[in-house]
Amino acid sequence: MNILVYQMDVIPGDPQANREKVGKWLEEQELHDVDLVMLPEMWTTAYTLPELDNIAEDPSDSETVRFLKEAAERYQVHIMGGSIAVKRYEKVFNRALIINNTGELIYHYDKMHLVPMLNEPAYLSGGEEPVRVFELDGIKMGVVICYDLRFPEIIRSLALQGCKLLFIPAEWPESRRTHWDVLSAARAVENQMYVVTCNRPGEYDGITFAGSSAFIDPWGNVLQKGSVEHEETLRQELELSNVAEVRENVPVFDSRVPSLYD
Repeated sequence: MNILVYQMDVIPGDPQANREKVGKWLEEQELHDVDLVMLPEMWTTAYTLPELDNIAEDPSDSETVRFLKEAAERYQVHIMGGSIAVKRYEKVFNRALIINNTGELIYHYDKMHLVPMLNEPAYLSGGEEPVRVFELDGIKMGVVICYDLRFPEIIRSLALQGCKLLFIPAEWPESRRTHWDVLSAARAVENQMYVVTCNRPGEYDGITFAGSSAFIDPWGNVLQKGSVEHEETLRQELELSNVAEVRENVPVFDSRVPSLYD
């Protein structure tokens, strides 16, 4: 699977400008041999938390979802649409979007773990549904968002559902970049899956973001990594058949004894 990651700096609080930016970026890419493109967390708004109640989108009538569907169909690529702010029943959720290459929204996930260090719980509601795998091209995949990376339970749940490829869109700060690198690799190793991350660079509201988007294989090897400071595009071919080989060579899932786990 050939994947394109857009390590995108986000224009704060301006969804239309960010959609135009992504549209221009897509036009500039060579997409004829690309299977999937990936965007970062909250790429339409950035972390403009006090504004989200007014600019979050109605999930039943989302301009961003329409934009992504049209782009997927036009370029015939799957889109891991990062995440956007949506408002439902007076609650604002941080929602990841998966669009297939015929322009169909096949899965969404609302971030369940909210970051106390950024005061997210004051502005966002945590997701109310468990993580689930989805399929693209017959391959089981999963997605979690940013701070979710610190909770191995939900990623192990995806692995037990057969996940071979995990996406992590993020706006992870540079101050905790070591955690980002270590935990992303750990999730790949312990679950014997590919991990693809897309984190924004740049600054907003006194926070510098870590960039460092990456492709990590099931052995924990970093196949490619973005810079810390710069906006850029990363492209990588993943050999997903390797997952079965790794799981056979080190049979972690056969060795589990969940009856003894508290």
